[in-house]
Amino acid sequence: MGLSVDIYSPDLTSLLGALQQCQATPAYLEIFRAAPAALAAVRKQAQSSLLAYHGEGLWLTQPETLDNPSFAQEVCEVAGHLQTLDSAWLNHECATKYIAGYSYGTYLPPLYTESSASVVAENVMLVQDLLDRHCRLKNGASPLVLLELPPLTYFVAGTLTIPTFFRLVTQWAPCGLVLDVGHLWTVFRYSGAWRTSTLAQFVDDFLKQFPMDRIVEIHVAGLAVHESSMAGCSQLLDRGESDVLPAWTDAHAAPIPPVLFEILDRVLSHPRLTGLRGLALEVDTKPIPLIVEEFVRFSARYGSVLAPVKKEVGDTQENGCELLRRASLPDSVKQELAAAYERYARVAAGRSEPEGPEWSLPTACLDEFDTYRSIYLPYEILSWGGQVDAMFPQSCRRLEERGVPLSRFVPFWFRRPRTLSGSYDFFLVKIDRFVEFVLEEAPDLAAMVEQEADELRRAYDHANEPPMQAVGERT
Repeated sequence: MGLSVDIYSPDLTSLLGALQQCQATPAYLEIFRAAPAALAAVRKQAQSSLLAYHGEGLWLTQPETLDNPSFAQEVCEVAGHLQTLDSAWLNHECATKYIAGYSYGTYLPPLYTESSASVVAENVMLVQDLLDRHCRLKNGASPLVLLELPPLTYFVAGTLTIPTFFRLVTQWAPCGLVLDVGHLWTVFRYSGAWRTSTLAQFVDDFLKQFPMDRIVEIHVAGLAVHESSMAGCSQLLDRGESDVLPAWTDAHAAPIPPVLFEILDRVLSHPRLTGLRGLALEVDTKPIPLIVEEFVRFSARYGSVLAPVKKEVGDTQENGCELLRRASLPDSVKQELAAAYERYARVAAGRSEPEGPEWSLPTACLDEFDTYRSIYLPYEILSWGGQVDAMFPQSCRRLEERGVPLSRFVPFWFRRPRTLSGSYDFFLVKIDRFVEFVLEEAPDLAAMVEQEADELRRAYDHANEPPMQAVGERT
C-alpha cells in the first residue's frame, strides 16, 4: 500500500514524518515526473525504500507519435528516470495534453475507437521495446509499461465502450493497467450511465468487460466540483435539479468521498483481479493532516487485502498472456485517425461543433460538454498552473489600460496549431503563448513582457532544482 506523490507538494520529509508518528508508513511511493537531479536526490535520500514512477509527456494516444523524431529520445529520458528510481513500472495516463498542435493543461481522454486502440497498442509496444533495450533495474529486469484509465472531465467521445477499448489494447500489447476508481466514477457520471443504471450495476458491468487480470496498480484520489464550475452547479440547484449527481471532477487536493470506497470494495472482490501489486492514494497537493487521516483509515480498511490477491499471481504468470498478432495500421488509417483527432481538438476548443460518429453524445451530456468548452477550458488557459495576471502583472495592467481583456487570450490560444519543441510543459507553453499574444495586441510592450517571461523561466528553473530537505529513512 502506497502513496502517489509529487516531489515538492506536499513536502515529503514533513509528510513521511507525520505518517511515521501515526505508525502508518507507506510501503512504496509513486513519484511523479520531475527533473533528473530531483529524482536522483529523492532516490538517494529514500535509501532502500520502494519507489515507483508516474510519467507524463509521451502522449501514447496520438497517431503521429511514432513519426516524431524526438519520441525515442523522450523514452530514453524516461528510461533514465526509471533507472534512477529503480522503478518496476512506468505508469502513464492513457490520455494526452497535446492534440494536433493544440495544447491543454489537463488530460483529455483518447478517442474511444478501434483504430485509436490499435495506435495506443502500437505506441505502447514501441515504448516497452525501448525500455527492454535501454533500461535495466537492479534486479536485471526492465520496467513494465502501465496504462492508466483516464478521467472524464465533463465529456467522452468515441464509438466503443471504454472497457472494450482497453480490452482491445491489452489484446494487442503486453502492458499492465492502472485502474483509478475516481476516474471510474467520472465515467459513470459523464458518459450518462448514471441516468439509466445504479452505481453498483454500472461498476459490475464495467468490470465484467474490463481486462481485470492486467490491473497492476489501483489509484484512489479525491473528487470535487471544480472551482470554475461552482456557479453552474448553483444554477442547477436553483432550477430544482436536485437529482443530478455532483459535477465532480478528478481533484487530488480534495477529500476522498465515501462512494469511492464503495467502488473499491467491488473492484477488490473481483475474481479476475489476479495481478495487483500496488494500492495507492494520490495525494499530490493535498494538505498533510488530511493525507495522514485518509491513509490511516485506508490502511486499516484495506491493509489485509493484498495478501490473498498475491497468492493467485503465480498461476497468472505461469499461464502468460495470449496476445493477438496484429499488423501495424496502414498509413491511410493513421491519417484518418489524425484527422479525427484534429476534429477532436477543434471541437474541444469550441471551434467546431460535435459532429460525426465519435460525437454521438446523448442530449443530456451536451450541456456538460458545453461546460467544458465555455467554463472549464477558459479557466484552464487563464488560471491552471498559474494565474496569467499574477504571472505577468505589469503587462496585464498595461493591456487593461488599453481595453484589451484577458479573455481574448483564450481564442488566441486556440487560433492555430503550433508545433512543440522539446518536452511538454504547460507552464512554459503558457509563458511563450502569452508573450506572442502581447506582441500581437501591443507590440510596444515587447521589452516588458519579455522581461517578465525571463523572470518566470528563471524562477521555474530554480523551483525544479533538487529538494533541499532530506526525505529521511523510512522503516
